[in-house]
Amino acid sequence: MKKSIVSWSILFFCNLIWAFHFTSIKLTQDQVGPYFTVWAPMLLATIFLGPFVVRDFRKGGKKLSDALIFVQLAALGAFPSQVLMTWGTQFSLASNAAIMVMILPVVTAVFAFLLLNEKMNTARWISFVIAIAGVALCSTDDIKRVDLSSRYALGNVLIFLAILGNAYYNVGCKKVADRFTEMEMVFYTYLVMSILLTPLVLYYEPYMFGRIPEFTTNTWIGMISLTLFHNFLSMLLFFKALKNLDATQVAISNYLITFMGLPIAAIWLGETLNQQAIIGGILVLASTLILSIVDNKVQQKKVVTKNQEPARL
Repeated sequence: MKKSIVSWSILFFCNLIWAFHFTSIKLTQDQVGPYFTVWAPMLLATIFLGPFVVRDFRKGGKKLSDALIFVQLAALGAFPSQVLMTWGTQFSLASNAAIMVMILPVVTAVFAFLLLNEKMNTARWISFVIAIAGVALCSTDDIKRVDLSSRYALGNVLIFLAILGNAYYNVGCKKVADRFTEMEMVFYTYLVMSILLTPLVLYYEPYMFGRIPEFTTNTWIGMISLTLFHNFLSMLLFFKALKNLDATQVAISNYLITFMGLPIAAIWLGETLNQQAIIGGILVLASTLILSIVDNKVQQKKVVTKNQEPARL
């Protein structure tokens, strides 16, 4: 029980950091291109983690081939999640992306069922429905602006593929979580991501390197936040929580990002909070509490029952 409480507390803090992610990007967008915004913080985080991972790699007796699984996870999961979402939003609308991302927990639950044999129980369905209602209230303006017409078809397809990549990556990492430390999982993922993103940065945004001396205070705050908190601290904590929680639980908890992102945007960017958004945020928080308390008890009961079953000859 104590381990579960710690894991949920960590996950709550991760979602708080991820909620600040949108504000950090807003702080950098006037001076930094989209590819450089993703690539530079990941590269720096990889460099920070390198010495520690090399030390643990030697002590742990692992082979280089053991880490090749992250080539697949990054190439099919993390990379499309980052890049296709950027491209898709360029060819579609931000409101389309905001609404389509709401299906991420559903897609994650499907992958978790196929790859990890996780199942949706009553508590999870109730939590999911309440969370959807809450996010819908928070996203009323986006829903009004949503346009899924054929002129945005390409962008919408790219966004959907990005969501598939995100779900696949999270579930895939859960599957290998017992074999690697949190630090190793972050390092290997970012190493592959940095390699894959470098050609895109050099081709589309080579001018960014000359702009670095011109970065304003807000831009530096955004870039440092993305490096230290979003790409470094939050991911280490995320993988630590993922080791002790189901991938489906983790996915549904991501609706907390909306709940936390609204007041952060209001405080840092001066955006207004309406009554619907506040009610929606409360619903999202309630759904997470249901998931963390009720569903956790269900999972513990299953473990106890399984342990009490007599061994089969």
